[in-house]
Amino acid sequence: MESPDSLAYQKSDDTSLEGDISGSPTGQDNAEYHTLDEPVKETILRDLKAVGTKFYHVLYPKQKKALLKDWDLWGPLILCVFLAAALQDESKNNENDSGLQFAEIFFIVWVGAIVVTINSKLLGGNISFFQSVCVLGYCLLAPCMALLFCLFLDVLFSQTLALFIFKFIIAAAGFVWALIGATVFLGDSQPPRRKALAVYPIFLFYFVVSWMIISRS
Repeated sequence: MESPDSLAYQKSDDTSLEGDISGSPTGQDNAEYHTLDEPVKETILRDLKAVGTKFYHVLYPKQKKALLKDWDLWGPLILCVFLAAALQDESKNNENDSGLQFAEIFFIVWVGAIVVTINSKLLGGNISFFQSVCVLGYCLLAPCMALLFCLFLDVLFSQTLALFIFKFIIAAAGFVWALIGATVFLGDSQPPRRKALAVYPIFLFYFVVSWMIISRS
């Protein structure tokens, strides 16, 4: 029969391998903490602060474990909904066609992230499934910012070749930014000899998203 100390060590060691969405313990002596014990307002503000912090780390990808320690899918969901809504063809008058296009873009983004994650796990990646999806989703921030800027330019200027080239450069910059961020966060999770095999699907994922942004122009 194992001792309580050994059981406690195994429990702490197992939980350290996965992400944590329950928040950090508060109070003295690391007292047990549950989100059900706090007001709804504090829960929402805490989650929004956590999402904002992850957005900051995506814009400035220096701390490699920032998105892996306490993963969540709120940020990826927000960015995916924004992409699907903004990339809809406004010329479609049929609401069913518009809704179908929204679903197609939403499906492409999420399935693409899942396929890239499965590839990473098959290559021997040492992070969890949802940690990888979290990183890939949050790194969509750069393409979303590029899309938002392109939409702003469409409002201010008429469509010309020079404007299209400028928007192409913006979309390309968002693509490169997203690829670098995802590589920084996920690069160390792969065996050294298989990093190229893991980065290539990530390249294709953000390339498809950036291509959809450019195609809208």
